Amino acid sequence: MNPYSQADQMDTMPRIDDTKNAQSPNKKTDKHQKIIQAAIKVFAKKGFYHARVSDIAKAAKVADGTIYLYFNNKFDILISVFDEEIGKIIQQVRYLIEKEDNPRRMIEIFALKHLTMLKENKSLAEIIQMELRQSNKLIKEYRKTRFSEYVDIISTIIRQGQAMHIFRQEIQPGIVKRAFFGALDEMARLWILSPKPPYNIEETAKQISEIFLTGILETR
Repeated sequence: MNPYSQADQMDTMPRIDDTKNAQSPNKKTDKHQKIIQAAIKVFAKKGFYHARVSDIAKAAKVADGTIYLYFNNKFDILISVFDEEIGKIIQQVRYLIEKEDNPRRMIEIFALKHLTMLKENKSLAEIIQMELRQSNKLIKEYRKTRFSEYVDIISTIIRQGQAMHIFRQEIQPGIVKRAFFGALDEMARLWILSPKPPYNIEETAKQISEIFLTGILETR
């Protein structure tokens, strides 16, 4: 069954032929990013299935047909949002972690960076919260790739800690990564739904990290 409505299918047809308009690489990159940022806001506000390509074009202040110079359809835009924005987070988290040699500190860095990012970009947080939970087959496939790469940073840290005999040998990194990320994800949901969250970022990241570290630390 086609996941798109008839209106969505119609919305994937280019309306303006801009292919003859030559653009410099910088201008193309700028316009691409402009569309991505507009899509984040539109998807967060309306939800993926209710948003239209024309809504994104309007928010980006470009012609509807211009969207199709950069993306095939609405779903292509959503995947690009995930790829590019989560890609940035992966890069930033890895950069910070590579500066550390203590797995305990790495866990704290991941928690703080994740929660800080979601608070600073509430629209992106809403998309991650809602769209990655959809049952659509393509979304399920995406969760197995790029997003899994992000969460796998946690299990990599756990294995490193086990190799250094800092973390307990019997714990399974795959279970820990899901439990740890789940706790962070629930706090992110709280910030999305609450106009005035009762907890601050730093204290939340610290306490969640301490709770999990206490449970996985090697006892001697």
